[in-house]
Amino acid sequence: MWTEQNNTLYKKFEFKNFSEAFAFMTRVAIEAEKMDHHPLWTNVYNKVEIWLSTHDAGDIVTEKDRKLSKKIDALVA
Repeated sequence: MWTEQNNTLYKKFEFKNFSEAFAFMTRVAIEAEKMDHHPLWTNVYNKVEIWLSTHDAGDIVTEKDRKLSKKIDALVA
């Protein structure tokens, strides 16, 4: 579940291993590039943390972030 904190949408994902985490990040990158909306994220081994906000709107959560979060969730479903 995405949570809203400090003007961002946040979610932590956990995978079996680094390869699965990296493959997920690749799929997210493709969707983000299509939307021209790029996340702030970190990856350590099998964990990926993502923060979404819209920089053009003053670093707040917008509909663009909610749309990307739904696309990201669909990539792990």
